[in-house]
Amino acid sequence: MLKFLDLNFDMFGIDISDSAVKVLKLKKKRGYFKVEFINEVDINSGIVQEGVIIDELALSDLIKKSLSIKNGRKIKTKYVVASLPEEKSFLQVIQMPKMEQKELESAVLYQAENYIPLPLDKVYADFQVIDSKENLNHINVLVIAMPKTTVDSYFSCLKRSGLVPVVLEVESQSIVRVLIKNEESKSPIILVNYGKKNSNIIIFSARSIRFTSSVTASSNQITEAIAKEFSISEQEAEQIKTSFSLLDKDKDEKSARIYKAIYPILEELIMQIKKYISFYKDHILQDKDFLNHTEQLTDKEKIIITGGGSNLKGLSEFIEKEISIKTEIGNVLSNLKLNKKSQNNFINGKGSSFCTSIGLAIRAVNNYD
Repeated sequence: MLKFLDLNFDMFGIDISDSAVKVLKLKKKRGYFKVEFINEVDINSGIVQEGVIIDELALSDLIKKSLSIKNGRKIKTKYVVASLPEEKSFLQVIQMPKMEQKELESAVLYQAENYIPLPLDKVYADFQVIDSKENLNHINVLVIAMPKTTVDSYFSCLKRSGLVPVVLEVESQSIVRVLIKNEESKSPIILVNYGKKNSNIIIFSARSIRFTSSVTASSNQITEAIAKEFSISEQEAEQIKTSFSLLDKDKDEKSARIYKAIYPILEELIMQIKKYISFYKDHILQDKDFLNHTEQLTDKEKIIITGGGSNLKGLSEFIEKEISIKTEIGNVLSNLKLNKKSQNNFINGKGSSFCTSIGLAIRAVNNYD
């Protein structure tokens, strides 16, 4: 998380991905959140690719467009908490000897150089201590780094749009804030953000993200497979996808064709999830001290699916059957007490696809370090 200002501002969240700009402003009163502003603007292909801003002018125009809606309502503040692309981030949990905070700040960056695949002068880096138990002979530190070129381009684009970036954070940090209660879990949780153009796999345990990866599996691939199978437009295929359920794959001939067409895409997603769970298991088994104070991957772990692709009916049941781990669709409102009117903003098709935006907006309201 990169903080550029320490002052207390009225802020909102803005999520910029390859496919859309999503804006959300919340207001907190007496422990409840109210949606003050919500909007989504599609990004045309080629403006942002795999997290890299290709056309800054075009993206700035779309950001400006996202700050107002047809009824004349506009965002009244220019201060923003914005997302950074997961696929461009480097995240690593490293072990450090116990030391004072001031010593740790310089020592962590020196040690992190062994894990970050870029020179330190080419990245922005931040860290947080995630384990500091007295009976451990070391502390575990989560290091997050991002190329300066990537961060600077997002910062510049937001400034060009008339906004003042106060905090920039990686998508996974926002997602965890939304889906994991109090950002703590005794058993490992595998979060899968199944997006329109790519997906993020996040493994969270104890009080921290332990691992993240961006993979190419996406909801768009399913739409494209259906369009190809039936020789129809992607718009028509999207409508079919919306009504189709994986639980009804054998209902009739059409359902069987749909399932056959999209199965290779779902199989790739399953393979990626299995791959990174296996990687995490192998990694954590090497840390005996960590295993003494947290739980390994056991039958208590679970998978939580979010992102627009999680709206595919029967997806959680499909993944649970294929991987044999309890799987559920993430409830983006589980940590967000909203009044009934505000809930409808998310119930009417915006829920899981706004997961990152909600995390950013909560960060903006709470304005905590």
